[in-house]
Amino acid sequence: MSEWKEFSAKTVEEALNIALVELETTRENVEYEVIEKESSGILGLFSKPAIIRVCKKLTLEDIAIGFLSKIFKAMNIEASIEVTINTEENVMNIEFTGEDMGPLIGKRGATLDSLQYLTSLVVNKETDGYMKVKLDTENYRARRKETLENLAKNIAHKVKRIHRPVFLEPMNPYERRIIHSALQNDKYVETHSEGEEPYRKVVITLKPGVDTGYERRGKYSYGGGRSYNRNGGGYRKKRYNDSYKKREYNINSNEDDSGVEESTTEE
Repeated sequence: MSEWKEFSAKTVEEALNIALVELETTRENVEYEVIEKESSGILGLFSKPAIIRVCKKLTLEDIAIGFLSKIFKAMNIEASIEVTINTEENVMNIEFTGEDMGPLIGKRGATLDSLQYLTSLVVNKETDGYMKVKLDTENYRARRKETLENLAKNIAHKVKRIHRPVFLEPMNPYERRIIHSALQNDKYVETHSEGEEPYRKVVITLKPGVDTGYERRGKYSYGGGRSYNRNGGGYRKKRYNDSYKKREYNINSNEDDSGVEESTTEE
């Protein structure tokens, strides 16, 4: 709720209309209390005006903007906040704009994801149902999605070539879903998730029985093999260790952001 304000007029109804005009809102968006009803007095003498106090109800947009504004002020960040609500999908979209949004994005979107989670808690505390909250700035979400989709395709190609699974670095549910979706129709590889939050990661593996056209042996082959020592000694048997079995792929991004909710099919 916003602050209470007092208004007076000849009648309660007139006082309420004055309040609605000043607060630039409608009757359903305010609460009011009658402090004193109008009195006509005796023969029109000693009449008293009606006095009411009115408080404007805060909308979900007001709640979100107020919460984020306090955080930005504490972080010494100047940013404008634009909120739109898709009533059909029950989604609140919040966009920040400013000179330096890097601190609000954080490393791989960690700060942006945290702000999104906290804002969702604050907003849904005031709703009967559930309102999905999405935060974005500088088109970060779309850029990150493109980065992950390209990563998925590149790692899928690597898996086809080396015939071994590749473990990606831990990701949040939203990012894991992007990887799964990018490769769900691939003829040669499949994906699944392993581990517990917050260390859960995507594993990209070769589908059983597929022929990728790449030789299994080579730099990453496993099993027996021979190599020739030109300095003498002829052929010698190669030795392999188990280091290839579980190699975690780290996403190297040049963005300061370099990470927000998961679909029902996430593993």
